[in-house]
This record gives sequence, structure tokens and C-alpha cells, in this order.
Amino acid sequence: MPKKLEIEKKTIAISMLCEGNSIRGVERMTGIHRDTIMRLAVRVGNGMKQVQGEMFTNLESDRLELDEMWGFVGAKAATAKQNNLVGKGDVWTWIALDSDTKLVPAWHVGKRTQADADVFISDLKSRLVKRPQISTDGLRSYAAAIEAEFGADVDYGSIIKTFSHSNLEKPQRYSPPEVFSSKKEVKQGNPEWSKISTSYVEKQNHTVRMHCRRLARLTNAFSKKRENFEAAISLHFAYYNLVKTHGTIKCTPAMEAGVAETFWKVQDLVEKGESARK
Repeated sequence: MPKKLEIEKKTIAISMLCEGNSIRGVERMTGIHRDTIMRLAVRVGNGMKQVQGEMFTNLESDRLELDEMWGFVGAKAATAKQNNLVGKGDVWTWIALDSDTKLVPAWHVGKRTQADADVFISDLKSRLVKRPQISTDGLRSYAAAIEAEFGADVDYGSIIKTFSHSNLEKPQRYSPPEVFSSKKEVKQGNPEWSKISTSYVEKQNHTVRMHCRRLARLTNAFSKKRENFEAAISLHFAYYNLVKTHGTIKCTPAMEAGVAETFWKVQDLVEKGESARK
């Protein structure tokens, strides 16, 4: 019979994953088999999705910034289509960030479609108790979803950026595009003009890519299963929201938002995440 992994070992493995190490790298450093590490990460990640879902309610967020991040499972879209790979291809992570507390109260992994925008905005709306100001990029799906969920009870503006060249979708282009100009638009209500921005959530995207190896640029550490990808995203946000000190607010986003009284430890993520899945 295999030995049960001790909590100390679990904590070390999860800590390494949360700080951007690959599964094989964690295997080499800890001596824990990569399959065991993967199963642990999926359990804890899925469990913490449930835990955070229960914690992040009745939020009094004033300003929210929304954005989407591209990633892939198994293969990029063109390769998946060419080889008829079922369940593989591009995935998008929709992210909401509270500009003041830096909390990420809601996220959604799916496609970049209206249906996914509707699911994401519906989840976000269910967590709020007051009228927010929302900022997004120019993706049209946001406007329809926000109007359907919030009605007139929202102040919503978008910022549309124009880039200096047009070949942004070509797969060989990896460097960040240069912003040529940007234009703000009021979509709904009366948003404060100076605070129509997606700067904070775009910086959050950088944080995700630095700490979640599956979303690092030019990586070979991509997920082979959608379940693993979603668990990795959930695990990252649990670490970001509850454990990691944010440099601006000098505490965790969950503490600043009033949904946690103190700093969590990675061991708390492991214990509460595994308990939630039982």
C-alpha cells in the first residue's frame, strides 16, 4: 500500500506550485511523484474554488475591472482542429478584480463567447450588494451580459485600445503590443470618467502568468486536461486572495475586503481544500 502523504509534504508541494514551479520541477525537488502532485493540486484547487465561492459573498465593491486571459488545453486551437482533438484547444479565463481591495471575487474558465460572458457576469453579480462601477475592454459580450444582469443598477464604462500594428493575432508574435491610442466610452449609468480603466486587472494578468505555470508565456507546462487547468486557476486565486501579501495594501486582498480576519497559510489551503471535496 502506498504511504499517505504527510501534511508537511503536501504543503511544500502546493507552495512550490503556487510560486510558479512546474510539476516536474516540484517532483525533482521534493521526491513526490508527479502524478501524486497533480492529484493533490486538483483536489486542493477544486476544493478552494468551493471555499472561495462561499466566502466571497455580500461584497461591497465600488470599482471592478474585468478582463479575459488566453490559454490552451492540450494544444492550441489550430492544432486541435487540424488533428481533431476533442476537448483540446484555446480556453479563456474571465477575471474580475476589485480595484480598491485587489480581491479577485469571481473568475470563469471557458470560451470567449456570449454564453460564457453571461455565466461570468451572473456569478459576479450574485456576489455584490451595492451598485458598482465596472470597467472593461471593448469586447461586445460584456455590454449585453452586464445589461442583462445589472439592468440600470450599474455604472459601466469601457476603454478601447488601438495598437500600433494589425498582426496581433499571428501566432509568431509574442512581444506585448504597443498601445497607439485609447478611447473611453460610457456604456451605462454615470461612471466616474477618470476611473474607467483596466490597468489593475491587466497587471493582475501578469501576476497570474508569473505564478501559474500553465499560463506563462512560451511555456511547455500547459494543461492536458480542462479539469487540471481549472483547478490550477482556482489554486492560484486562493493563494493570491488569501495567502500572499499584496504590496500596495500590505495585507491579503481577502483581509482588505473584510472576508478574512487574518493571513492564511498554504497549509490552510491544503487542509480546507481537501476537506471541502470530501
